[in-house]
Amino acid sequence: MLERLKTLVLEDLNLKLVSLAVALILYSMMHGGQDARRAIVTDLDVRLPAKDSDRVLVSQLPRSIRLFVRGSNQTIDNLRAASVMVQVDASRGQHGHVTFDKEMVRLPDGVNVEVEQFDPPGIDFEWETRISRDVPVQVSVVGAPADGFVVKGAPVAEPKMVKVKGPQSAVAVLQHVRADAFDVKGLTDGSYPRQLAVERPPRVEFIEPASVIVTAEIARELAERLFPKLPVVVVGPAKGKTTPGEVDVQLVCPPEVVRGLRPEQVVPRVEVTSKEATGSQSLPVLVKLDRCEAYPRPKEVVARW
Repeated sequence: MLERLKTLVLEDLNLKLVSLAVALILYSMMHGGQDARRAIVTDLDVRLPAKDSDRVLVSQLPRSIRLFVRGSNQTIDNLRAASVMVQVDASRGQHGHVTFDKEMVRLPDGVNVEVEQFDPPGIDFEWETRISRDVPVQVSVVGAPADGFVVKGAPVAEPKMVKVKGPQSAVAVLQHVRADAFDVKGLTDGSYPRQLAVERPPRVEFIEPASVIVTAEIARELAERLFPKLPVVVVGPAKGKTTPGEVDVQLVCPPEVVRGLRPEQVVPRVEVTSKEATGSQSLPVLVKLDRCEAYPRPKEVVARW
């Protein structure tokens, strides 16, 4: 039995191989020439108005659409979606619905297929007036300076205003635009300028300039403490007195200094330089303490001697 099978397979082997090849070619030609209907996903190319136009598109357009084409199997199999495109001319900024048609389809040269259907069948165009205006820059701070230091005031952006451009409904309502957050982590006493990018809000086309110089001031942390009703000392005449005889003193110092102060260490005084034996004079109240700023209330008293 094995010998008979071997003889059947190997007998006239060349002729059998040629017959098989001819059969495959005929099958390919017959089926390749048959019509077929396929769906192809292809790019949508929309020609928009020039950038300097006062019209801006606000509706969302699909990036691709599906085409249903009919043609031979071989032609459709060889048709790559990348070589097919649907083009729409919207350069005049016209409103309304646009229905796709066969004239908008761009096929490779020599390709013969019939476009039967589009999905979606069309697109809607909605436009607005393009405007520009100046908007203030807002800067936020992240992180914390080194121990004993604080951010002095709000960081300042230069320029303070930037020009934004886009559809009227988006640009007209902008209160500000944000710069990237300023990181003050570990900073000590000083002034720190940095270039930070300006974030573009949704639907805004562009911002000019795209970045600003933001400066943050870092200073030592200060604490305040009120010392009430401290007696005023007259420097000069031995029997000098003041009206009023007591003042309040507001001290602004580093926290560790304020915490350690006692009332007897805070001495408000006036200095009488007159050579006359008796008299009176309105004089400023003086308070001197290392690392502190003193603010007496009232600032002046009347000294009599």
